[in-house]
Amino acid sequence: MKFFVYFDAYGHARRVVNQEQLAQTYHNDPDEFLRAMCRQRSGEAFNPTTGHVGILSFDNEQELADYLESLGDEITGFYGCHSQSRPYNF
Repeated sequence: MKFFVYFDAYGHARRVVNQEQLAQTYHNDPDEFLRAMCRQRSGEAFNPTTGHVGILSFDNEQELADYLESLGDEITGFYGCHSQSRPYNF
């Protein structure tokens, strides 16, 4: 089963539709889905693309949910890292 996932500019999954929903709502066009998601986020009629649509294939919706949950852990872990940095002296 194919799923179309809108990822915002930061890589966060914001919206998921399956093949049937894409065909019914967005005329089976991932680009139209992307434009609709960008308009929804900005509230404007025209907005430059600020994300992307990924096409993912899973056997069922539970596998998709597990995958999306794992993305949250990776992103949180990455941004929550600590480093040893010193301020610049000019």
